[in-house]
Amino acid sequence: MINELFKKRRSIRKYDPSKIVSDDLIKQLLEAGMCAPSACNTRPWEFIVIKNDELIHKITEIHPYTQMIKTSQCAIIVVGLPNNQVNLPGANMWPQDCAAATENILLQATEFNLGSCWCGIYPTDRVAKFQSLLDLPSHKIPFNVIAIGYTAEKFGSRGFYEESKVKWLK
Repeated sequence: MINELFKKRRSIRKYDPSKIVSDDLIKQLLEAGMCAPSACNTRPWEFIVIKNDELIHKITEIHPYTQMIKTSQCAIIVVGLPNNQVNLPGANMWPQDCAAATENILLQATEFNLGSCWCGIYPTDRVAKFQSLLDLPSHKIPFNVIAIGYTAEKFGSRGFYEESKVKWLK
């Protein structure tokens, strides 16, 4: 039987703005992200933690699907570092590596009874806008925005297994 944590994880878009996510919890979420596997152990990521209301507002102007961060108390930007993988067998695997780090953050948030929501940035035209907003050089690629906060929504566990999406080769 799979762990209930996987069934409990949801994309949360309604948060309780009165509850503050502590910096200690955020550091633990980031540590979970940094525990993710990466090609050739290059760890091609950095993280930007945003709690500044003005910056949160600017993010929601650039990315219309991030409105939930206005009440989430915290946003984490996962930044990809493609240059970490140049001339390695794992070259250009940074998007998969950043996705693995993101999923670790989402699952750890669920374990802490926090809500989270992954909003993609890469590979859209929003990459350049986020680079400008966050003063990032061109070799640092904003991959996604993760909303983190105490949820104002309650959901039960659910399952997603669909036999029609599986091909067995024995």
